[in-house]
Amino acid sequence: MPRAPRTAAGALGRWGAGALRPAAIIVHRVYDADVAGYRVLVDRLWPRGITKDGAALDEWLKDVAPSTELRRWYGHQPSRFAEFRRRYRAELEQAPASDAARHLRDLTEARLVLLTATHDIERSGALVLRGHLAAMPPSPDPDPTSKPAMHGGSGSGPN
Repeated sequence: MPRAPRTAAGALGRWGAGALRPAAIIVHRVYDADVAGYRVLVDRLWPRGITKDGAALDEWLKDVAPSTELRRWYGHQPSRFAEFRRRYRAELEQAPASDAARHLRDLTEARLVLLTATHDIERSGALVLRGHLAAMPPSPDPDPTSKPAMHGGSGSGPN
């Protein structure tokens, strides 16, 4: 059974709905103590030694993670981080990563917690993603006359 998303107290203020200010996006290890906010695992692989219930996630967004090829090339070698960051930013501009990043940016939670299993958060894809999200322009306000998209079901037509 899905659990209700956790939210941090407080309003978004001048940033408005759909705009995430950098302080509202934090990066933590998935193994660390429970951190309040909308918790999203941003790794392509499931973290070892943790159950899905134990992770207490609101969402697992694999599509926003670095590609398998890039992740393997990087191998968390500090000397490769600058190039990793450049390549990952380029991936974030292409679908499906760009769609997943837009989804994260459009969340109206007061606090977004990006979770990763990496030991070195300062040289992680999650930190690059945080910077990317903070730099993204807010989505335009939706047209109030348009109907919202329908989600759910099997995708084979109306339920």
